Amino acid sequence: MSLPPDVQCVDAAQLLVWRPCGILDQRKVDKIIAFVTEQENKFGKSFNRFTDISRLDSVDLSFNYVFHVALYRRLSRRGRTIIKSAFLVPNAEVSRYIKLHALLTDHSPLKVRIFKEYAAAAKWLGVPVELLKSSGATV
Repeated sequence: MSLPPDVQCVDAAQLLVWRPCGILDQRKVDKIIAFVTEQENKFGKSFNRFTDISRLDSVDLSFNYVFHVALYRRLSRRGRTIIKSAFLVPNAEVSRYIKLHALLTDHSPLKVRIFKEYAAAAKWLGVPVELLKSSGATV
């Protein structure tokens, strides 16, 4: 599977950056989950994640779907190394979906946090803030 156009993989920082645009729907989420799962299986190592939700126009997801995705991610990480997943969420509409995801993955190796600013997310992930702000291709 090739790198999706809205994904940046920064090997040096062991970070996967996803910047979805337009409408966030089940198809987009399924694609990124398939990509992440394949990469974890292929390379045998996990990258921390940063998801920049600021470019979305809207969200077309049901709470039932988000519930199942979070539960799947929680179970798929069981017994594996801890990874951090930071979400830049600038508005309340999207925040409720990410909060549900964070709640359901709590007490698992998937540590999900929500941020309103790049600097706070960068500090938590231990990477330069410029890395999160850039929209460049694979590094």
